[in-house]
Formats: sequence, C-alpha cells, structure tokens
Amino acid sequence: MKEILLIKNGEIALKGLNRSTFEDVLVKNIRRRLKSLGNFSFQKAQSTIYITPQEDDIDLDEACERLKKVFGIAAFSRALVVEKDFDSIKNGVLDYLSEILSDAKTFKVNAKRSDKKFPMTSPEITRELGGFILSNFHHIKVDVHEPEVIVTAEVRDFAAYVSAKKIEGAGGMPVGSSGKATLLVSGGIDSPVAGYMMAKRGLELSAVHFVSPPYTSDRARQKVETLCEELCDYCGKISFYCVPFTKLQEAIKENCPEELFTIIMRRLMMKIAQKIAANIDSGALITGESVAQVASQTLPAIACTDAVCDIPVFRPVIGMDKAEIIKIAKKIGTFETSILPYDDCCTVFTPKHPKTKPKLDYVERSEALFDFDPLIEEAVQNTECVLIRPNH
Repeated sequence: MKEILLIKNGEIALKGLNRSTFEDVLVKNIRRRLKSLGNFSFQKAQSTIYITPQEDDIDLDEACERLKKVFGIAAFSRALVVEKDFDSIKNGVLDYLSEILSDAKTFKVNAKRSDKKFPMTSPEITRELGGFILSNFHHIKVDVHEPEVIVTAEVRDFAAYVSAKKIEGAGGMPVGSSGKATLLVSGGIDSPVAGYMMAKRGLELSAVHFVSPPYTSDRARQKVETLCEELCDYCGKISFYCVPFTKLQEAIKENCPEELFTIIMRRLMMKIAQKIAANIDSGALITGESVAQVASQTLPAIACTDAVCDIPVFRPVIGMDKAEIIKIAKKIGTFETSILPYDDCCTVFTPKHPKTKPKLDYVERSEALFDFDPLIEEAVQNTECVLIRPNH
C-alpha cells in the first residue's frame, strides 16, 4: 500500500506568471520541516504538490502534524495511490477506507478527473463509486449536505488517488516569499501573535528583545527565547537579538519628564530595532500594539513613536481586543509561556501618570535634554544574536 501527501495551494494559485516562484519557496519550507522524518520526493502539477515518502518506515502521522503549521498550505490530504482504472479505485476504497466507512453513518463521494483520457467523467465516477460503497457497507447512507465522511477519488496525471479526510492547512503565504521583517518581542501575549500573523503573510522573521539587568532577570530573557522557539513551528528559524537597555532606561529616568518615560523608551527601542533591521536587510518592524490597550498605545502615543521610524511598522493586532489575541495565542501554543510571571524591561520605571496624549514637539524637546545617540550605538554594538530553530 503506497501512501502520498497531496498539498493544495491557497493564495499561491492566484499569483499568475510568477506562481512557480512562490511554489518553490513553499516546497523549500516543506522540505526543511519534514527533513528529520526521512526522504521524500516532491512533484508540482495543477496547483498541487505531491509528496511521496521514499522509505517505508516514515511516520506520516507526524508529517501531517508538521504540515498543519506550514504557511502557504490551504489544505492537504493523506491518500492512497492506485492505478488509473476504476477497479483499482474501488479496491483502494475497500483496502484503505474500510475502517473509517465502517464507523460512519453517512458519506458522500467527490470525484475529480484531471486526466481527460480517463474513460469515465467525474459525475460517472461519483455515481458508480457511491453505489459501490453502498453495496459493500450496508449500514451507511448518502448525505450530500453534512456527511460524516467525504470519499475523494482523484484521477490525475501521475496516478489515481483515494482519500477520505481533507486536513486544514495554516493558509497564508510561504514564509520568506514576502521579504524580511523584525519583530519587537516583549514577552507578553501580544507580540508573539503579531509575529505569527505577519509570518502568515510570507515574512521571514527576526526578533529583537530588550533586557535591563539587574531590573530584569535571566528568566525573563529565557521566557522570550522560549516564545520564539514556539513561533518557529510556524515561522521556521528566527534570529534572536538581545539588546542591553539598562543604561538607556536609567538615562531616561534621570533626564526626561516622568510622564514621558514610556513614550521615549518606545522611541529609543524603535531606533535601535531599525538599526538592527538595516544590518540584516529587514524591511519592516512588527509590534504587538493594540489601540488603547495601554497608555503608550493611544493614537497620539503611536504617532510619536512612528515619528522616529524610516521603515514600515506593522501592527497586525492593532484592532483586536485582548480576548481575540488570547484565542490566537492559545491556538499557536504561546499563551502559557506568555503568562509566566517574569517582568520585561517595559515594566521598569513605569510612570505613575503616563502621558496618554503626548504632543510630538514636547516629546522631541524632552528627548533632546540628553544625547542618547552614544548609548544607542553602544547598545547596538553589544547586542547578542542567537539563532533559534524549530525543535524538529
């Protein structure tokens, strides 16, 4: 019995003349994700990627679990490969789908004939195969609206395929097909979700995290590295940049109005993140800001932060409430890590009464009370970089 994985492209199918470029990136990402499981061959045809195991002992259950997290896949199925004749298709249904059909009460048949040389049309395959199933599984009934099992028979260029379960993919675009972006990751719930959402649009991620020892602990940094590891299941490898921020925060505290501590801190973080992004050819920054969630995320505060930015700043959770963000965090497996009680540097020297409607000219005058540029350059120079890879 020979099984295969059939990968259905999503948005890639709409890309026209350069579709093959996106497909190549997707195949590359899939190869990397499945590499540790064994050898696979790959073929592309008719908006489908055919993944064939080259070894008998490959764990296809684990392969399916990994494929669920690969961006660019709309759906996929695990199918039996049979000869392109109707008797082989019927025997394949008996051999491959007997257990699932025995346990089901209702079913329907979907047939697709891509190879027009095949003597039966798609409606004929559907009708005849449905009758064959009814004659062999007497307890089961046809339900074309809400069936428990959908038996799919596809007659394609290379062979015919029989399957009964379409698995939902992660959707989006293949990571790396849309360029690079740098995620400012704090350790909270929001920023990992923001990174996930932009990786889904095809961006290859790097991550920047700010630490302020002795005000923040090694456990806080480790928490953020763990979050990046969890994101790697979806995003692939992530270059993690850890920026020493203590001197800058102390300088803010000593020289700037207390009500502007958070705004000026955010501006300096953006300046540093941009410098790191420029060094690695990253074309945008990503943050987990959500309008009005905290004082630094009001419209005037965001405008003051953006004023120091020369590249786009993506805020994919900007219009989401906390419950929506938490739902995604739980789905992608970052929530439990995010709520661990280790403070990041954003909680250091938090003002009692932060300015929620800052004026840019006032912020710039206050920031100019101290020359932060040498400390910014020092922080960039002393930044540590760690390459974080998926666990498999």
